[in-house]
Amino acid sequence: MLDSLRAVTEAAVHPSIQPTRSGPKPPRTGWRRLLAPGWLRAPWMTALFFAIGTGIVVGIRSLAGWDPVWDSLLIATVGGLIAAPLGFLAGIGAFDYWTKYALGSPTEPDDHSGHGAYSWRDYFRVNTDHKVIGIQYVVTTVVFFLAGGLLAMVFRAELAKPGMQFLDGQSYNGTISVHASLMIFLFVIPAFAGLANYVLPLMIGAPDMAFPRLNALSYWLLPIAGVMMLGSFLWPGGAFGAGWTGYAPLSVVGTDGNVFFNMGVQWAGASSIMTALNFLVTIITMRAPGMTFWRMPLLVWANFSTSLLVVLATPFIAGSQFFVLFDRLMDTNFFDFNEGGYVLGYQHIFWFYSHPAVYIMMLPGFGIASEVISVMSRKPIFGYRLMALSLIAILILGFSVWAHHMFVSGMAPWLRVPMMITTLLIAVPTGIKVFSWLATTWEGRIHLNTPMLWALGFVSMFVIGGLSGIFLGAVPIDIHASDTYFIVAHIHYVLLGGSLFTIFAGFYYWFPKMTGRMYNERLGKIHFWCTFLGFNATFFPMHIIGLQGMPRRVADYDPQFGTWNLVISIASFFLGASFLIFIYNMIVSWRHGEPAPSNPWRAMTIEWQVSSPPPVFNFDQVPQVVGGPYEYGVPGARHAVFNGDSEHASEPATDSQRPQH
Repeated sequence: MLDSLRAVTEAAVHPSIQPTRSGPKPPRTGWRRLLAPGWLRAPWMTALFFAIGTGIVVGIRSLAGWDPVWDSLLIATVGGLIAAPLGFLAGIGAFDYWTKYALGSPTEPDDHSGHGAYSWRDYFRVNTDHKVIGIQYVVTTVVFFLAGGLLAMVFRAELAKPGMQFLDGQSYNGTISVHASLMIFLFVIPAFAGLANYVLPLMIGAPDMAFPRLNALSYWLLPIAGVMMLGSFLWPGGAFGAGWTGYAPLSVVGTDGNVFFNMGVQWAGASSIMTALNFLVTIITMRAPGMTFWRMPLLVWANFSTSLLVVLATPFIAGSQFFVLFDRLMDTNFFDFNEGGYVLGYQHIFWFYSHPAVYIMMLPGFGIASEVISVMSRKPIFGYRLMALSLIAILILGFSVWAHHMFVSGMAPWLRVPMMITTLLIAVPTGIKVFSWLATTWEGRIHLNTPMLWALGFVSMFVIGGLSGIFLGAVPIDIHASDTYFIVAHIHYVLLGGSLFTIFAGFYYWFPKMTGRMYNERLGKIHFWCTFLGFNATFFPMHIIGLQGMPRRVADYDPQFGTWNLVISIASFFLGASFLIFIYNMIVSWRHGEPAPSNPWRAMTIEWQVSSPPPVFNFDQVPQVVGGPYEYGVPGARHAVFNGDSEHASEPATDSQRPQH
């Protein structure tokens, strides 16, 4: 590890000392190939660990005096979901370095064969380059996004008219539960982590993340969680059907498929915690000279705040899922009222994580919107320090509003008013951001290219979701609207309209940096307008039918809501089809797009001051930061110096500063 870090440091300080591969090691032949890390070793190690995990679970139950014949299929599944992923990770080589280190093996010279992308195959291996990991994250999350979207098409087809068409009640519950879980745990949260993985070290002038091997491990936990959630459909009783919240006691006494949710969330949570710790250490310790906290771009501030939220909050959802597993598998009674358990305890624990999780899914988007709006308006971000402080305010207040999700749950009535006050109070730092973005665009030289359209679309969708959130923060209105489609509309405007729009803004904005190619601008704009129109046509009517009494979480409904549901279902299919434009644009542009210059947007942050895509270790020389990140329109302002005669000055915008495509 020290040798690797020393090579990274020397490469950054001395451009003439570039780490290179010493050439691939001679390939193993015959049966020895099964022992080499990779996709041949992974299957048999996964099967081996599955068998070991099953044996341990059966043994523990037998020693404890429980019935050893108890549902052997579920025992095998639980043991496999715990142990098989460890076998897979060991098989692909995620633990090889640490295993050799623990055994005291002689230090091997690092030829950097596992760092950087030299061919497409490197994206399917354990790789320690933060840029490769970022792309792995992004592509994987898009795959799970498409899977979650297809599930949405299935249950929207069911809801197109009253009555049961082709899903029964349990199938409907499973479809909508897996859809929501994939969107939240496998798309929104890790998509932001993937974008940050790629650009954050570049933004602060670091050669890589602080813990490259831990960074690689955190990625490979993600597909494990997604496969578990999708794999729940293969369970004889059906997929987990207690919703993405997994409320007890339903998650305890419901179908055994709920075990897949319990374990999938644990693996996804472990990935989030590893990534967050890596971000925190990287931001605190690896900033370039001159990069003070008040010179960090707002995306870095946003990920700093988000990482603190993840580290502090995620253990709570892990605890809630462990309690559910213990109740189901070990006969404990944490949530069994008849045995003295506290049923509402699950909701308190879950929402103590999950409301901060709303901001885990929003704060990185705030950072992306700030980057895009400033660059495309050719103006400094308005109220930079207040914007950064408001991120910290949201971090603190986010832990004080969890019970507003429980106004009708039967919790202690005295808790309602304090939670209502804090819910309304947290709108203040959020409102600061909206006014700051609007002020940044005021009298700016606005370029309405694709990233800017997505950023502005985010602001409008988030404002609508925020306004409905203020209504729901008031106890009397929430009591009336709870468990109606008004809630569905609100959460989609906040999470999908807020997160999805900023994620696409980030995809388009950093696509040239990631791939070295420019995307098709016309297709990007068509994608935006199709999504914008389809999104509003799908979710805005839900406000109307929700207040009229249309209940959520139901597979059938009163015929009076049939017309609106047909409109919503048709619009949802239009919305789903719009993403095919994005997929086509990304694939074709990645292969055949116009070569991208190093800084097509004429941005001031450091990641745009290197080639597209960047060198393996980001910089030939350590950058020296001498100015703020958004100094557009400030005569003579400088941002970063890489060589003695190379500096970037900021002057009032001219026509020559228009982005080139």
